[in-house]
Amino acid sequence: KKHWLPSLWVETFEDLLDEQLDYEDDWSFQFNYRLTNELTAQEKRRGWKISCQCSKAQFKCGSCGNSWFSARVTLLFHYRLRRGRGTVIMRPLGQSCRNCQDDNFYFPGFVTKTVEDILIKVFSKIRKNCYMENDENNVPNTEPSTKRYTKPHESSLCESCLLGICNQDDDNETCV
Repeated sequence: KKHWLPSLWVETFEDLLDEQLDYEDDWSFQFNYRLTNELTAQEKRRGWKISCQCSKAQFKCGSCGNSWFSARVTLLFHYRLRRGRGTVIMRPLGQSCRNCQDDNFYFPGFVTKTVEDILIKVFSKIRKNCYMENDENNVPNTEPSTKRYTKPHESSLCESCLLGICNQDDDNETCV
């Protein structure tokens, strides 16, 4: 079972950085668990952009130990490049346990390959929006999966649904 590991995200970001962003700028990766999917006018003026990625992940309840898999996990990213310094801020959105229904949201656990795929998509957005590259060819395959999941998405247990940013009906991997 995979657990939420912030270090996996930071290390993978650093491992991919040189090959994905071949520029002289310094980039950092951090977390903000209150990030929203909207930018204020001031944040927009300061150059912030948003990327919302959807993926699959594993969850584990901290109360009863129940674990479950979800194919609709939302990850919110804010990023900007300003004066040679790039910043990426991430917020994972959680899910509640169906057994406990105690309004606690648990963070998703990922395998390394999934983290790499998500970050490569974020790097592609950065190249497009911060460096004005047009690199449609460098994005991992985002064709809708032919695999069908039998369990329906449970909106009442999904933090991103409650915040109005989950795209459960959309096969596209990008939420915004």
